[in-house]
Amino acid sequence: MSPAALPRRTSFLAALSSVLPYDPPVSATVALRTAGATADARPVADTDTAAGPPPASNVPDPSHPLEDPAPSAKAVDAAYRPRAAVPTWIPARITSPRGASVGVPTAQPTSSTSVGLARLVASRASWGATPQLVADIRASGATAWIDAQLAPSSKVPDTEVDALVAKEWPRLKLQTWEVRDQYHPSSTGDLGVDVIAAYVARAVWSKRQLLEVMVDFWTNHLVVTAPWGEAWDSVHRFHIDVVRKHALGRYADMLVASAKHPAMLNQLDNASSTKRSPNENYGRELLELHTVGVDGGYAESDIRRSALVLTGLSTERESGEYLYRHIRHHRGAVSLLGWSDGNASAYGEPVATSYLVHLARHPRTARRIATKLAVRFVSDTPPSSLVDRLAKVYLDNDTKIAPVVRALLTSSEFAASAGKKTKRPLENIISTARVLGVRPGPDTADWLGGLVWTAKRAGQAPMGWPAPNGYPDVAGAWAGAGAVLTAWNWHMSQCWEVGSDTPRVTYPPLRSLLPATLPATHGQLVDALATRLVGAPLPAAKRDAVCAFVERTAASPLKASDPAASWRLPYLVALVLDTPEFATR
Repeated sequence: MSPAALPRRTSFLAALSSVLPYDPPVSATVALRTAGATADARPVADTDTAAGPPPASNVPDPSHPLEDPAPSAKAVDAAYRPRAAVPTWIPARITSPRGASVGVPTAQPTSSTSVGLARLVASRASWGATPQLVADIRASGATAWIDAQLAPSSKVPDTEVDALVAKEWPRLKLQTWEVRDQYHPSSTGDLGVDVIAAYVARAVWSKRQLLEVMVDFWTNHLVVTAPWGEAWDSVHRFHIDVVRKHALGRYADMLVASAKHPAMLNQLDNASSTKRSPNENYGRELLELHTVGVDGGYAESDIRRSALVLTGLSTERESGEYLYRHIRHHRGAVSLLGWSDGNASAYGEPVATSYLVHLARHPRTARRIATKLAVRFVSDTPPSSLVDRLAKVYLDNDTKIAPVVRALLTSSEFAASAGKKTKRPLENIISTARVLGVRPGPDTADWLGGLVWTAKRAGQAPMGWPAPNGYPDVAGAWAGAGAVLTAWNWHMSQCWEVGSDTPRVTYPPLRSLLPATLPATHGQLVDALATRLVGAPLPAAKRDAVCAFVERTAASPLKASDPAASWRLPYLVALVLDTPEFATR
């Protein structure tokens, strides 16, 4: 792009402080003072494109408030204070690129669910809030919406996305033996690439959003790496037959299915473990990561016992499918963590199953899973009282996940947790597509490939975490500049692609993000964009900084021919998406 197309964008971004949901007031004065300074560095985005006529001048108006003396600390704090949202959530008019309707939210609230709670549920229980989703939650009520999402197969049809997955990635139907037969004698990353693309597609477009959030949760709990790795031939089946199948079911069933799946058996080396040469890798991670946790009360000697119980769980050499090899199974009495078995038979598969179910039902496993869920949905440091209640629900329901999630999402702690979670890079990227209204198009697979590549650059390649402990879900792990700048670049690239002559997917026009009647001032324009994209107006300081980017004040009158409402609108949209408010889960 020409430097004139984005005057001062790099310096402007300093006014947005950090992408964390907490704005340190001490930096606000500097941010406000530098928001209008001319950028010496090249703009954040790399792509060059014509963006319309340049502004008349890049020199700040001498009368602009940014040229006044530095404000007092009290004034700065007031400028960064959250502003009240509009009285009611009124979704913006949405049209397709050719003017046909693409589903204007029409549902009217019939429940007592507030806008704030509906948006919190939409933000946490999906891959990104949209006006339509918020309207749906208000119309049905938060609890009723959650209940439907927890019973997706019977209450939330998803035929459109199911058809998309079947059409774009037909190889996902292959069983492990069929993959080996088709690719013999080589290995391949094809199935891993396919399952990643389908996983991301469902995150963007599925109506079963809570299921997709839980699929992501379990993908980072029972880790099998894709697209390449020891599970190259079976990772797709693990995702379908273990994670997706049991994501809202009993954890005991998921754990047993995981332990007997060739993907996990190869990922953590249990396929090669024998009574004479036990491999302790899976036996250790089963205790440390999948169940009771590193502080679960077991001794180092228990890790060897765990590995011995699991000997025999293996794979068939030629097909790669699961096979119990009784000749490899260790026999002899064994006990650990309150479980014991005489283990007298070489046919020890029932013994392994009994051990796995015992671990799934262990109180420390209950607390570990309750803690991880509370961290995912409430805060990086959830209250112990909430964790205790969730662990009890888990145990009282024999490891069923849905009742735990329901108790969590309907808790007072959840309702009070707004602003306490930050999106990880992949969530930021996917939620951008969702809030912009992206739909599948002529080259959906290529667009999804770009999304996956962008997430990898940001440090969160889908299903790509190399260690068995999964991607972290706390803000501090994602505060690096690389993740932030990559997300910002994605925001800008998507706003540019809206106007592309050859878009790979379908975008509504950016003008549809605004009310049917153009706002009267530049400040109202920014407020309308922020309300549509993040659910509420930005704090006054950030609104003023966005206005300064187009050399206007919040009070400057707005005409349809003004750059902010025409050729510079993509940049304003991207800048609102760059704010900490959008980065907040």
